[in-house]
Amino acid sequence: FDPRHHLGSHCHGFPKTGPHRLRFLLESVKDLRETLKRKGSTLVVRKGKPEDVVCDLITQLGSVSAVVFHEEVREIL
Repeated sequence: FDPRHHLGSHCHGFPKTGPHRLRFLLESVKDLRETLKRKGSTLVVRKGKPEDVVCDLITQLGSVSAVVFHEEVREIL
């Protein structure tokens, strides 16, 4: 979770991430982790700037052959 993504306002002065959306995101991540665990896998969840967190994870894991990410689609008004 990138704290910068959840701060500030988005459109028309509404919070980008309100309490209901945050609860939904956390419950979704928890459910995904549990589903992956049942299938013999795992989900790594971290809080921080992705450019720092990903570098730290690569260093911790040692043998990483690929890193995949997506960029958030932003509204153009």
